Amino acid sequence: MIRMKHILVTGANGQLGTSLKVSSTRFDQFTYSFVDIHDIDLTNESQADSFFRHTKINYIINCAAFTAVDQAEKQHGPAFKVNAGIPKLLGRICRENKVYLIHLSTDYVYHGKSYFPHHEDEKPDAESVYAQSKLQGEMSLWNNPNAIIIRTSWLYSEYGNNFLRNMIRLATEKQELEVVFDQTGTPTYAGDLAESLLKIIQFSENFGFKAGIYNYSNEGLCSWYDFAVEIMQLTRMNCKVKPIRTHEYPLPAKRPEYSVMDKSKIKNTFGLIIPHWKQSLSVAINNLEKNKEI
Repeated sequence: MIRMKHILVTGANGQLGTSLKVSSTRFDQFTYSFVDIHDIDLTNESQADSFFRHTKINYIINCAAFTAVDQAEKQHGPAFKVNAGIPKLLGRICRENKVYLIHLSTDYVYHGKSYFPHHEDEKPDAESVYAQSKLQGEMSLWNNPNAIIIRTSWLYSEYGNNFLRNMIRLATEKQELEVVFDQTGTPTYAGDLAESLLKIIQFSENFGFKAGIYNYSNEGLCSWYDFAVEIMQLTRMNCKVKPIRTHEYPLPAKRPEYSVMDKSKIKNTFGLIIPHWKQSLSVAINNLEKNKEI
């Protein structure tokens, strides 16, 4: 009897973890465990070691993260404990137990000051505490042959707290929204990313595990203002979106001005076809409408 490979998803109650639960039904050649902080505290080394001693895992998708970018400016300890500590621990566990890890990172590790798509080989320049904590987590995995790091950007979905759901909520409360137009990047639909992560594991089973750093977002680019305008158009909400500059809406953590990423490496390595951000936004909004959340 052939035993099915088992995938552990950490941070399973977040938007990417939830999207992976949905996508997993279409990848039924694997079995899955979805865990969050209430199931296992991955900042507790002895608890994590005990879990892996008693649970057979082949792949880990690490979605566990401290994602409150502005709170991280004051909460240095918790941000580094989660964003740096967990990948370091998982990296060691993977080496010791012959497990493969896919770890999610962020476009914030790029400097964001040029206007060419960022490539994985660029020297990182993390400015905010959040970015520094994520970069430190990456660095513990850079030379790990059992680890893939995926940098993603502007993640949103039908689930949890994100830009799409916040814009829809605010549009029901206000007649006008102010959104910055001088930060450029690419939205990433968590549904697309979840599918791609499972396709990468599928590829790894057939052709071997390709460790390294990869960029992933949807195709195309826009500003946050453009993103908001498209949301209002697709949802047919009667709310005006006003473009403003970053300095007119100051926040504690510095954001990259330009975080568009070159995705050639991930597409060429794993044969992925990535949809345009507008196409995927339409899918997400249609799903929200089906669920009667709009």
